[in-house]
Amino acid sequence: MSQDLREMDLESFLHPYTNFQDQAEHGSVVMKSAHGVRVQDIHGREYIDGLAGLWCVDVGYGRQEIASAIADQAREMAFFHTFFAMANEPSIRLADRLKRMTPWPIARVFFGLSGSDANDTQIKLIWLYNNLLGRPEKRKIISRHMGYHGITLGASNLTGLPAVHAKMNLPLDGFLHVGMPHYYREAESGMSETQFVDKLVDELEQTIVREGPDTVAAFFAEPVMGAGGVIVPPEGYFPAMQEVLRKYDVLFVADEVICGFGRLGKPWGCQALGIEPDLVTIAKGVTSGYAPLSASLITEKIWSVIEEAGDEVPQFNHGQTYSGHPISTAAAHANLDIMEDETLFDRAADTGVYLQERLRKEFGDHPHVGGVRGIGLIAAIDVVQSRETRQPFDPARKLPLRLYRRMLNKGVIARAAGVSGVALCPPYIVERDEIDTLVAVMREALDELMDEER
Repeated sequence: MSQDLREMDLESFLHPYTNFQDQAEHGSVVMKSAHGVRVQDIHGREYIDGLAGLWCVDVGYGRQEIASAIADQAREMAFFHTFFAMANEPSIRLADRLKRMTPWPIARVFFGLSGSDANDTQIKLIWLYNNLLGRPEKRKIISRHMGYHGITLGASNLTGLPAVHAKMNLPLDGFLHVGMPHYYREAESGMSETQFVDKLVDELEQTIVREGPDTVAAFFAEPVMGAGGVIVPPEGYFPAMQEVLRKYDVLFVADEVICGFGRLGKPWGCQALGIEPDLVTIAKGVTSGYAPLSASLITEKIWSVIEEAGDEVPQFNHGQTYSGHPISTAAAHANLDIMEDETLFDRAADTGVYLQERLRKEFGDHPHVGGVRGIGLIAAIDVVQSRETRQPFDPARKLPLRLYRRMLNKGVIARAAGVSGVALCPPYIVERDEIDTLVAVMREALDELMDEER
């Protein structure tokens, strides 16, 4: 039966972000059950999930409170749309709850199903905002190389991963990318972190000036870049970038899809990194992945312009069939109740300190680890040929992917991220001994891999 599933999978299922050759060689790992921080495949093999699903299962697996909320809502009313002023109670209450949870002056909440579609909503809101202000030319959007903001048509342009654009006719005109704040890999020799920040800030300003400030509408950024390699910016980076954005009246959109809901040791990634956003995108942690849900959080600054447009914009001509889906929003309430009742934001902050300490102790002087990065309960290591020269391995050697697979074979799920990184991002309920296992397996797998490379 399990072999039938694997063959059926290879013949029928097109997987996201999956290398065809790698899948054909190794097949898929078909998961069957999950509880706590562990998942089990169809062969009965157990894995510690060191990536919280896909950066999202914050409260851990098997939470019956969320399953019951989903089932109860499905029995009462599985679906009704929210177009034409139709509504349902869990969505109304969730919009209000999110407004009260955030430190920003949020005026409205628009629900979607993924971080990608929420960022598409943000793009359209930005263009609508500037059109209503009589600035139709102010429509270009800046994001960062190696940033990740999704894969829908609009969000794909924001994403700065070359593989996402290759052969896809992307990015479209009007979408620009500036450097990522990866000090270890991008700073010039001898450059201090302060000088590196100055360089990035100058690049942003020069890009806006070159394009024309009257044509640049917004800047998108993750507080900490996830898929790009868990890139934590140097101190002072975001405050300095925001000075430039304010100078040229460019909106800041914070992509909190990974960083929100306590991942960085604060309730919001913006609080951890000193960001004051105009728009905020959330997803993943709002339901811990138990049901698809995202939201575009719209500040009063943006909403007031739309609201005052009156007859010019009598309705918001945007939406999806499943916007404000009652099952997803019911799941979100149950998930957020768990986070609050078990003070999981505080637990993630405390356990995050331990994760960072353990990784730095284990890999701080490893000859093939260029650096350990992270904040809160998200971290990564860079695998390099030489710590002294910072020389990376030839990308054709696929070191991060091979390290990921070797860890998987040892019962730990991690993530190859960025050019040379391997990331960890466990559920908030992870115990310290489980972190010890994650780090020990990573070390053992890396050492075996380096022996193989010699």
